[in-house]
Amino acid sequence: MKGFKEFLLRGNVVDLAVAVVIGAAFTSIVNAFVKGVINPIVGAFGAKDLASYSSCIKGPCEVTAAGEVTSGILILWGSVLSAALQFLITAAVVYFCLILPMTRFTARRKTLAEVQAEAEAKEVLLLTEIRDALVTRAA
Repeated sequence: MKGFKEFLLRGNVVDLAVAVVIGAAFTSIVNAFVKGVINPIVGAFGAKDLASYSSCIKGPCEVTAAGEVTSGILILWGSVLSAALQFLITAAVVYFCLILPMTRFTARRKTLAEVQAEAEAKEVLLLTEIRDALVTRAA
């Protein structure tokens, strides 16, 4: 049981868990941002939805009302671009709201630990000098 507890409390596992939870939590926010802000901006220049951008290669493309391609090869690059934007926005939010502050916090904590270790070393040195002086005085 002790080994399992150490495994769970290892830094990488906790970091991964935080990343998964935060990534899942921000998915709906990012999707709403892309649909509510990015798509209307793109819509000002063309189609109303970023995912509707596509290119047809190899002959004329015929698309049925159900969205199936009957001839040609249709590349839906707009949906890939939309997913890439969502990923970049999520990654930026996770980095700037979680990773960067946590890195700064751990750096400060390490600095504090170094100061405390230095103070303890000085205290031990002082106590050693006092002991030596008492031994010299007693002899």
